[in-house]
Amino acid sequence: MEQRHLGRTGLRVSRIGLGTLTWGRDTGEHDAADQLKAFWEAGGTLVDTADVYADGGAEYLLGQLLEGLVPRRDLVIATKAGSVPDPDRRFDGSRGHLLSALDASLERLGTDHVDLWQIHAFDHRTPLEETLQALDIAVSSGRARYAGVSNFCGWQLAKAATWQLAAPGVRTRLASTQMEYSLLQRGVEREVLPAALDLGIGLLPSSPLGRGVLTGKYRHGTPADSRGASPDLGAFVAPYLDDTAGRVVDAVATAADGLATSPLEVALAWVRDRPGVTAPIVGARNAQQLIAALSVEALTLPDEICQALDDVSAPLHRYPDQDWSTL
Repeated sequence: MEQRHLGRTGLRVSRIGLGTLTWGRDTGEHDAADQLKAFWEAGGTLVDTADVYADGGAEYLLGQLLEGLVPRRDLVIATKAGSVPDPDRRFDGSRGHLLSALDASLERLGTDHVDLWQIHAFDHRTPLEETLQALDIAVSSGRARYAGVSNFCGWQLAKAATWQLAAPGVRTRLASTQMEYSLLQRGVEREVLPAALDLGIGLLPSSPLGRGVLTGKYRHGTPADSRGASPDLGAFVAPYLDDTAGRVVDAVATAADGLATSPLEVALAWVRDRPGVTAPIVGARNAQQLIAALSVEALTLPDEICQALDDVSAPLHRYPDQDWSTL
């Protein structure tokens, strides 16, 4: 699998990442092991997790598999901290919470460092400089090699990245931002992606298959074994089952027929090769699904197909995104 630099850093990662959102909950040890082995054998290196996935179960399961299945040195392990199971406060970006969470993550993962540590979301109740200092401490102490953020909007990302760049050699520059991005969710193109490109930050798209909808599996109903039918993830899929999304899915299916490939590969290739994207994070239910996604390595979409998909999925962005004098 092709390797790409993560933002303006020396860290190289596979251009498809393996997501672990369902590990330890819907995905058990056997299926997780099969996925990790298939991913590694295909040349994949980037494995993404978080301390809140299955209440730490995903990290623990990944740590168990690292003991004998795949060499730790062959993987780029990325985890996140900052989300908390508190109905009154969904995010805690305080230095104390973040560093404690990192130590707990390292214990569950069974490693002395993570390759990429990410702030899971912006915390309006904590001064940003305090949150970012946790990244500096994590890197300077060796507990993390690189640092990034997740779910920061455009101004939040720009402010955070600029703060870090203001003291080179003292503060850790942001390597990445992880955001949802697909043909069904192109909101990052408004401000986040331009900021990331300007500041040298790599984008790690989550849900690159539109929460599974872009595979075409929901075109004629909701399969009983799908995430859309899951009590935990049904509400997560539901927003992308409307008529607007349906038109995009139909276009993806038409492109796939013309290219003699699958809708999954078309949708994944589109987002993988967008400007500023380093590696989409793919979550699969089993190894068979993952192997189908990894087959996208051989596919590059023709320019005319990309343009057609751009047109059918284009979000309505006018002022101030376009030159005001043309409006």
